[in-house]
Amino acid sequence: MISVIQPPEAMALLSQIEAESLSDTAYGELYDLYRNCSLAVLNSGVQTDNAKELLDKFSDFDIKVVRNERGVKLELINPPKSAFVDGEIITSIQINLYAVLRDIIRMSTLSPRHILPTGMDENSLSHGKMITNIIFSILRSAQILVAGKNPNTVVCWGGHSISKAEYDYAYSVGVQLGLRKFDICTGCGPGVMEAPMVGANFGQSKQNSSTCRFVGLTEPSIIAAEPPNAMVSNLVILPDIEKRLEAFVRFGNAIIVFPGGPGTVEELLYILSIKLLPANRHEQIPLILTGGRESEEYFNTINRFIMDTLGEKASRAYKIIIDDPEEVAVQIKKSMEMVKDHRTLIGDSYCFNWTVQIPEELQIPFVPTHENMYNLNIVKDMEPYKLAATMRQAFSGIVCGNVKEFGIRQINEKGPYVIRGDTGIMQSMDRLLADFVAQGRFKLQTHEYKPCYKIEM
Repeated sequence: MISVIQPPEAMALLSQIEAESLSDTAYGELYDLYRNCSLAVLNSGVQTDNAKELLDKFSDFDIKVVRNERGVKLELINPPKSAFVDGEIITSIQINLYAVLRDIIRMSTLSPRHILPTGMDENSLSHGKMITNIIFSILRSAQILVAGKNPNTVVCWGGHSISKAEYDYAYSVGVQLGLRKFDICTGCGPGVMEAPMVGANFGQSKQNSSTCRFVGLTEPSIIAAEPPNAMVSNLVILPDIEKRLEAFVRFGNAIIVFPGGPGTVEELLYILSIKLLPANRHEQIPLILTGGRESEEYFNTINRFIMDTLGEKASRAYKIIIDDPEEVAVQIKKSMEMVKDHRTLIGDSYCFNWTVQIPEELQIPFVPTHENMYNLNIVKDMEPYKLAATMRQAFSGIVCGNVKEFGIRQINEKGPYVIRGDTGIMQSMDRLLADFVAQGRFKLQTHEYKPCYKIEM
């Protein structure tokens, strides 16, 4: 089966180098990235969390960027049938295919010289500021930054492998957020990444409104494992997990954390590292942890882990609300006013938080090889924000070994990652991960889970 689609005018004009770099004759890293991300989008709504299985299932899929007299066209060869209705590609999937083309091209061309004014040397900015400006450039290119709009974006974090009750609760919170016409931003996959969007869509329909945006922020190795859910209206692909997480924090105005697994703990440790950095003590980053009554013990476990490893100060950085979707939305609405007042006072943008300081440990990409995971050496005498950042790397590695093609291949070849550190911290981490295994929070599959990690005390 071959299907041909014509990109919109903004994406129809590619340079010769851009088009050739994405052609199947190039057979380079960029082409593979483009093909894999496109395949993930074409599988939107499919419940999977294994990149290798998805790529193997559609090994005969190909996508060609063909230049012609009208600009370029995309040829889809053996695409998933689920992406089509009566022979026509589903509109939302087609739009997100254009987003893949846009962001992969952006990644291939983006460098410091593309974001600096003429005459400014790239050495004039710190490495961290350069990364932040690159993230801003990607989000602006995706047209999700709206100048002058009051703070309105709620980031929702949580797991892809959750129970029906947890999904329903996240949906109920989404309804309350939709009734208040908030934009929803998630990691764009299944589970908690979908439920608040579905709920918010229903909530805003009750207000006879269609103003809400459903923004999905992802990165190449995650989108390959977890295709976008069907609700995503604005898809953005960031170059790596660190830039994706920074984009969440700078683009979002408030954060809600629902139940999840190691990926959710990674996100929580990321924002706690930022909140524990002394330079951010005046920053307004509302953070709520919430779930239904059945999730109360889950959050008690998370809170105990944070207390045992990072201390009471870290536990004061968030509020836990159990089984009260309306109260969550009420608190978010109140916090939006605080965010607006703070941004107005300091003259910062409503749509992109420039002033929050991101520790260098959170900006530099962490590659979870066996050696890098072993060398983390997580110890108690680190500054709290550094300890949170280092534990974030450990959980990032576990996520990689769990769902990403690179990590799965490494685990198959060399066995589980070894994580080591102070006995007390390792015991807390081991208890938390054991609870996740018992609760089925690692994988969507129902068969017995084989851990991709080993805790060394």
